[in-house]
Amino acid sequence: MRRNRRHIDSRYILFFLVTVSVIFLFLSYASNFSGGIVSDVASYIFVPMQKGISYVSDRINESAEERKTNAELIQENKDLKNQVEELRNDLSKVQLEQNELDNLRNLYGLSQTYSDYDMTGARVIARGSSNWFSTFTIDKGSNDGIEVGMNVLADGGLCGIVTKTGKNYSIVRSIIDDTSNVSTEIAETGSDCIVSGSLKDMTEGNYISLTNLEDADNKVVQGNTVVTSNISDKYLPGILIGYVSSLSEDSNHLTKSGTVTPVVDFKHLSEVLVIMQLKETGE
Repeated sequence: MRRNRRHIDSRYILFFLVTVSVIFLFLSYASNFSGGIVSDVASYIFVPMQKGISYVSDRINESAEERKTNAELIQENKDLKNQVEELRNDLSKVQLEQNELDNLRNLYGLSQTYSDYDMTGARVIARGSSNWFSTFTIDKGSNDGIEVGMNVLADGGLCGIVTKTGKNYSIVRSIIDDTSNVSTEIAETGSDCIVSGSLKDMTEGNYISLTNLEDADNKVVQGNTVVTSNISDKYLPGILIGYVSSLSEDSNHLTKSGTVTPVVDFKHLSEVLVIMQLKETGE
């Protein structure tokens, strides 16, 4: 039969070793031994223990330092992200302010071009269902003296005409709207013609239609200036509309038709000028 081996608890072994170590240490210091077996045994026991304790302590300090460093890096990264976001917001504000300033400068230049007319500035606050600003709403109305029939300018020339007013708003129909027809003339020759709006033509080629042009002498050429005519019953005379982009003779051989590229950017309207007077027709 096998004898059952007696198992000694490791805690007792550890306690024994610690006790022996303490005794040797005490004897070493009490006897003032500078060498000998006691000193050797103590060095064999305590030096590894001291190294182990120092190693563990160093690792704990390093781990704490790393955790502190990582926390600082995370906070620094968070602060940098916040700064970048703030800079982006500031840049967006500056860009918006710059765009608004550019628009105001353009409007000021436009008002100087047509300095004979009394004008007021207005902001576009809504537009119709089309992708183009064929009809849109401005933030001034009858309380500001706006009336139906007043001409509206933007960018470098004629934008449209007021068709409805409320106390604090007005609706404008632009010259590119399908229902718009403007009596015009060629500035270089004085030849009369009609400019008609077409959202289809604007979408396909960024132009509107020119018809009924009387040009028997073939003086009108591509690039000529199209302005509002004196005979228009709604639009004040001499306001720039755009430039002739194409021409062809009609089948009657008496008139010509073509296209006009408008000067106004009808996809990006934000501010406009309203001429504060109506066309006098003598009626």
